[in-house]
Amino acid sequence: MNQSLGTTQMESILTEKDLRLLVDSRLSISHQCALAAKQANGIMGCIRQNTASRWRELILPLYSALLRPHLEYCVQFWALHYKRDMDMLESIQRRATKLMKGMEKLT
Repeated sequence: MNQSLGTTQMESILTEKDLRLLVDSRLSISHQCALAAKQANGIMGCIRQNTASRWRELILPLYSALLRPHLEYCVQFWALHYKRDMDMLESIQRRATKLMKGMEKLT
């Protein structure tokens, strides 16, 4: 959808990246959370494939340094109407907890 401002044609866009944050035309950050979840899943897959031990003392520092910053990137925008985004990111945290020996049963 193109609009004009005087004689200048303005083009509308669906998403805009500002300060490394993707925001769509409805001011929703669901796309940003989906990208963060995709990156976190990839990192967790690398951790799972490249570590022979599942001890908490090994996995927890890797989780804290590599995985958690991607998940926390969306936390400041969480609200009740973003329940689906919260559930998606929390499921990654639950999978990381199940990856650690001795913490498989924790919620």
